[in-house]
Amino acid sequence: MIKAIAIDDEPLALKVISHFCSNVDYIELCKTFTKTDEALAYLEKNQIDLLFLDIQMPGRNGLDFYKMLKPETMVIFTTAYSEYAVEGFNVNAIDYLLKPFSQERFITATDKASKEYRNRKESKGADNHLLLRADYKLHRIGYEDILLIEGLDDYIRVHIKGKSPITARMSMKAIMEKLPQPDFLRVHRSYIIPMNKVKSLYNKTIQIEDFVIPVGDTYKETVSKYF
Repeated sequence: MIKAIAIDDEPLALKVISHFCSNVDYIELCKTFTKTDEALAYLEKNQIDLLFLDIQMPGRNGLDFYKMLKPETMVIFTTAYSEYAVEGFNVNAIDYLLKPFSQERFITATDKASKEYRNRKESKGADNHLLLRADYKLHRIGYEDILLIEGLDDYIRVHIKGKSPITARMSMKAIMEKLPQPDFLRVHRSYIIPMNKVKSLYNKTIQIEDFVIPVGDTYKETVSKYF
């Protein structure tokens, strides 16, 4: 069962979402909110899988609110303004519902959330690959194929052997928690490396294939213990 909450400054919109959720047997709508600060306080104490989130709200808008949450939190944006669609997908939304939306369109969106939820559950039992949502789809990346992970502000870029890099919205801390230990090591605020790919360590730099990665001062002691 997917646990969800809905946030919208219009009570009528929340009633619509509540009604549609009652017709879906795999979503439990735990609570609804008209104010983002109340929703944030709830999320700090409760584990939620999915947000139905209006974008255009007084004060903090939905996009800014979502960026404050854990990257793995799924979101379906709801709004009356179609110009927000592209920006909504830029933060890896599950889907984007343009008001007024039908029950059928709502189910299409929640089915996507259900598939994502199942994939994440399955990935927890896997020991040889990483599942990463980016570019409007879910990528399955073998740990053995990862050359390095680069941090770019609120995003990460996974460099993969023989393939183009994949960029996703996620913090370095969050991706580090998904990686098997001690196979991967953070050597710099902007770099995580796979231990078995290291070619050389010289003068505060690590070489992996053609990449030369700096070792941050904060991580020198940790790196020294491994090499």
